[in-house]
Amino acid sequence: MSATGTATTTLDTPLKKLVGDKTAKALAGHLGLETAGDLVYHFPRRYDERGEHTDIRSLEVGEQVTVLGQVRRTTVRPMRQRRGNLLEVIVEDGSGGTLTLTFFGNQAWRERDLKPGRWGLFAGKVTEFRGKRQLNGPEYVLLGAGAADGETAATEEIEEFAGALIPVYPAAAAVPTWVIARCVRVVLDTLAPPADPLPATVRATRNLIDLGTALREIHRPTTKEDLYRARRRLKWDEAFAVQLTLVQRKHRAASWPARPRPRRDDGLLAAFDGLLPYELTAGQRDVGEEVAADLAIAHPMHRLLQGEVGSGKTVCALRAMLQVVDAGGQAALLAPTEVLAAQHHRGITDLLGPLGRAGELDGDAAGTRVTLVTGSLGAAARRRALAEVASGGAGIVIGTHALLYEGVDFADLGLVVVDEQHRFGVEQRDALRAKAEQPPHVLVMTATPIPRTVAMTVYGDLEISTLTQLPRGRSPIASHVVPAAEKPAFLDRAWRRVREEVAAGHQAYVVCPRIGEPGAAEDDEPPPDDEPARRPPMAVAEVAPLLAEGPLHGLRIGVLHGRLPADEKDGVMRSFAAGNLDVLVATTVVEVGVDVPNATVMIVLDADRFGVSQLHQLRGRVGRGSAPGLCLLVTEAAEGTPARERLDAVASTTDGFRLAELDLEQRREGDVLGAAQSGRRSHLRLLSLLRDTELIRDARAEAITLLEDDPELARHPALAGSVAALVDEERAEYLEKG
Repeated sequence: MSATGTATTTLDTPLKKLVGDKTAKALAGHLGLETAGDLVYHFPRRYDERGEHTDIRSLEVGEQVTVLGQVRRTTVRPMRQRRGNLLEVIVEDGSGGTLTLTFFGNQAWRERDLKPGRWGLFAGKVTEFRGKRQLNGPEYVLLGAGAADGETAATEEIEEFAGALIPVYPAAAAVPTWVIARCVRVVLDTLAPPADPLPATVRATRNLIDLGTALREIHRPTTKEDLYRARRRLKWDEAFAVQLTLVQRKHRAASWPARPRPRRDDGLLAAFDGLLPYELTAGQRDVGEEVAADLAIAHPMHRLLQGEVGSGKTVCALRAMLQVVDAGGQAALLAPTEVLAAQHHRGITDLLGPLGRAGELDGDAAGTRVTLVTGSLGAAARRRALAEVASGGAGIVIGTHALLYEGVDFADLGLVVVDEQHRFGVEQRDALRAKAEQPPHVLVMTATPIPRTVAMTVYGDLEISTLTQLPRGRSPIASHVVPAAEKPAFLDRAWRRVREEVAAGHQAYVVCPRIGEPGAAEDDEPPPDDEPARRPPMAVAEVAPLLAEGPLHGLRIGVLHGRLPADEKDGVMRSFAAGNLDVLVATTVVEVGVDVPNATVMIVLDADRFGVSQLHQLRGRVGRGSAPGLCLLVTEAAEGTPARERLDAVASTTDGFRLAELDLEQRREGDVLGAAQSGRRSHLRLLSLLRDTELIRDARAEAITLLEDDPELARHPALAGSVAALVDEERAEYLEKG
């Protein structure tokens, strides 16, 4: 590995010019790092200090980790199943936690090297054997004098590089953290200070250090204060880039023209309100006023409606759609699946009654029509549906987002309601504009409660309305964890409970993490050496017949998952809704929108494989009628493990906002901001939406101030370039919700 001597390195310099071809290929192939800028923005995951523990006790099986520990003892014994010896090394972290390192084969030099008392960094995948956590054949580098010859140089570099704080980087098996540390050192030794895109006034007002200093000190901090200053500046850059993007979008949207759709006192909306068999909650009335006011102005509404499962969002959306229909326009409701689109069609048709059957014998002549457009419609039905949409006869059109592309022409599209966080990017917005003379109003609905900082960061270009009350008549949902491995009798009791509910005239869901097709599981890799394999997740295709032959024998069992043909999915859902099935064994296709009031119990198998918000959404499918709901979370996760604690938290509360905070605590920020959905690595590496609330709020305030004076950042080209790099085009599309 060699540097370029006196040559100056910039952020764009290819790594192969700095660290050699072999290392550069490893960095690019395993970590996607190709330039000096990529590397210096590959920030340490944490910083270790010798003598301070890294809490080995918190390591989870399957994690790829780097541990700072001290060798306590070594043991050599012959292997039973093959020739050679097994070297076991016990390391400790100072907290009382221990970890076993195992090395196979005759490696006497390792025994001499790993002497009791030695400190080192040990990297590998955590496995478990006979109740003990271990690393099989880990990579390692020893700290201090006495390392093997091949490691002495690395040790010296790390200690000179890091001083008191040892950076531990996100790494790969082929590129351990100390290799990354050496490469960073080579780059920083010749890196020219980059131009700072942040306006000097913002740096001064917010007491932020310059960018070049921040990039050096985050990798080579002398003190914890240096590290804090570096992290704060780089977090600010991330928060500021996102807030500038969102505030810009909000400004642009506010300048677009839209046709006002004011409320009428004598139209469909008033008639619908008069026919409602129940009273709207105070929250529904408040949201109705906010939405009505937005629809009445000459700029497009961009509003997020969030509320607990069952809080009455659909009724709010329907009232908005009727206001638009009263004003001569049409409304489209986009659902994420055909199952949910069909369910919305049935539910809204039932709610409207004669008001939604204009032109039929029992329809109200002053009403409208509700039309379903999906890819599975037959040719004749599709022609009829498209004709109703094109003529304007269908005031309300329901379908998946495919209806935007499949030759569907609207007479006057005035409102788009997007169910369950389906977001519009640039192409979708263009498709909508092509179907409307002017940009339509947009209402995005979600049943996943959103913590305030997430709302500020992910939905910062939308106005937000929140429903917190549940309508009268909704039943409570009791949730319990069923520890199947520890107490198999509890699982037997769960199946008996299903039979009891069915005998009482109710229905049940059984939810599995996967469908069951070969290769679908993520946990099928063979175990390393002696580690027992974690079994694949429960699958619908395997569970349904086992239940039919076993504990649920004699009950009418249906199967539902996303790979069934659309007409078959709709048929299964109709049968379940009509009471012709007792038990529905399904994947998370039932997670959103499915509304069968007679379903009272849900059993979630392998519940630890689901996220907190997903579990909260799933259990919202029961207790939707007059009978109380029951959700049983079946798991093999042991008591005291993070997975089990997560399930206990879900079972302990139905407060979706509390659970949303918990979910955020346990998820990487990149996932929250859409890296998983976009398929790209998140550019937001340091910002914590949970812990950095104040910083995000300050960044938004500065973004608003700056853009009021310079809306397109024309006078700040370097800042505009920085924003483009941090919030790339794909992420900008993801953030653009309407």
